Amino acid sequence: MSFLHPEFLYYGLVPLLIVFAFVLRKKSSQESYFSSEVMDKLRVTANTLSLKMRNILFLIIAILLLIALSGPIIDEGTIEVKAKSADIMVALDISDSMLAEDVYPNRLKLAKQKALELLKLAPSERIGVIAFAKNSYLVSPLSFDSNAVAFLLRELRTNSITEKGTNFLSMLEVVDKSIKKESKKYLLILTDGGDSESFSKEIEYAKEKNIVVFVLALGTSKGAPIKREDGSFLKLNGKVLISKLNKNISALATKTGGVYIESVNSNADIQAMLREIEAHSEKKELKSQEIKRFIPLFYFPLGLALFILLFATSSWGTKTTKSVAPLFVLVFALGFSQDAKAGVTDFMLLDKAKTAYERGEYNKAQKLYEQYSSISKNADADYNIANTLYKRKKYKEAQAAYEKLHFDEPEKQAKNYANLGNSYVKAKTKDGLDKAVEAYENSLTLQEDKDVRENLEAVKKAIQEQKKKENKKDNKDKKDKKEKQDKKDKSDKDDKKDKSDKKDKKDKSDKKDKSQSKDDKSKNDKKSDKKSEDEKKKEQEKSQEKRDEKKKDEEQKKEDKTKEIKDEKSTEQKQSQVKDMKDMMSDEEEKKWLKQLSKQQSTFLYRLNDDNKFEDKTDEKPW
Repeated sequence: MSFLHPEFLYYGLVPLLIVFAFVLRKKSSQESYFSSEVMDKLRVTANTLSLKMRNILFLIIAILLLIALSGPIIDEGTIEVKAKSADIMVALDISDSMLAEDVYPNRLKLAKQKALELLKLAPSERIGVIAFAKNSYLVSPLSFDSNAVAFLLRELRTNSITEKGTNFLSMLEVVDKSIKKESKKYLLILTDGGDSESFSKEIEYAKEKNIVVFVLALGTSKGAPIKREDGSFLKLNGKVLISKLNKNISALATKTGGVYIESVNSNADIQAMLREIEAHSEKKELKSQEIKRFIPLFYFPLGLALFILLFATSSWGTKTTKSVAPLFVLVFALGFSQDAKAGVTDFMLLDKAKTAYERGEYNKAQKLYEQYSSISKNADADYNIANTLYKRKKYKEAQAAYEKLHFDEPEKQAKNYANLGNSYVKAKTKDGLDKAVEAYENSLTLQEDKDVRENLEAVKKAIQEQKKKENKKDNKDKKDKKEKQDKKDKSDKDDKKDKSDKKDKKDKSDKKDKSQSKDDKSKNDKKSDKKSEDEKKKEQEKSQEKRDEKKKDEEQKKEDKTKEIKDEKSTEQKQSQVKDMKDMMSDEEEKKWLKQLSKQQSTFLYRLNDDNKFEDKTDEKPW
């Protein structure tokens, strides 16, 4: 145990003892005139605290109060607190085009609202402000004082810079000069994009000077006239100018490693922009400080002093005080000593557990954390137990431990979700990657973290690759199945063919045998009737020749008829082609259709409407 302010004991205890020594030695005014025996007889009752006893109690009370003022503590070591910041420079466009009212209330006022909201959302970041039009000026350097920066922001007007126009290159030069050159620079531009068609010079300069540009675009594609403070509209050559959102500025953001977002009426755009800046930025350490951790014990001597004061100022008798007071003092002292002992023991356990964890002795660390958890009933101890299980590669047990935990602080709960996602990935279960994505997303909703964001993207890629492999495997299985089926069908077909061939051969052999037997039988008959058969044969041949000639004549007639039909069809086709040629469109109609087709063009970024309402407008002025 130690003291935060031991000087109270050093300089207060000795004078206090000297003063009470004089007080205790001093006799009362009655005792100077009467003896103690006489005073005892004059008192109504002797069962009351004497003046000397009361003074002793007051001395004890004063000593206890000195101890309480000195701040007794149980030391728990030191922690290092680091101040980190991404250093965001906000550039506000205050050219005349920002007075256009195509957004409410107008572009400039909306830009101020977005910048002020950024100051509220990022109190731990250093933020500076630059105002630019034709030239650029540093309004506020990088500062943690958000109130001062907000005051300067509110005072910006379009007439703060007299030269009109929009020059992004001069603004980038001011950013480069206002931030240290060895560090990466992060710039948020609130603008309508000006009227430049190309930002190649600005992109080249930003890359050279290591500036990452984020653009929050204000305005609409439709545009609006520029209304001055006197109520008149800005004109060029007698015509009212229409200022539109220049989306070409998106190249300045995307090509320098930043993000381009178009504004909306709510604060969702600036919240999304801050998340993107924190995700892309590398926070640098500004300063660090060591802070002591301790358990305060001042309330124990203070409570005891108040308890003794109750006896010292009460009308209780001496006997009651002597019997009750020591009992309460003893109970209080025992409670104090037990609590102090428990506090010291807890701290020693926690310190041993931390040392074992840092040395990689995770089994020992887990046992010590479990012992500390059973005593303290602290969620942090359970979180450390889950971490030791993760380090011991017991990922399923670690998952169960992380899932049971819930912290009221968003930062701790975000870390718990992140570690839960890591355990799902390491476990390599079937649905582990999907659950890991859910855990990482829960963590990022509570607190944005670059490492968690990278883990989330890596897991999503792994899921996509896994799906591709599964699809590839399924396709391969289907292909193999199809090939097997084809082979089976082919073999069945070959078997059927072989069977049919065998059957045909068998039929032919049977026919041949039958014909052979018939020939053998009829040989004898032919010898006897040879003459009559020859005559019959001649007659059959003559009749056969007649039939063949008749058949040939009929076939010739059919061929002539089909030829005539073909000729008729060919003539009809030629006539229809001639008719189609006559019905073809004229040259004027052809030109008209070609012109209509050439009008249907699609732009690179967006399309205004399907009917091309503004296609014939040739007098539109750029701004």
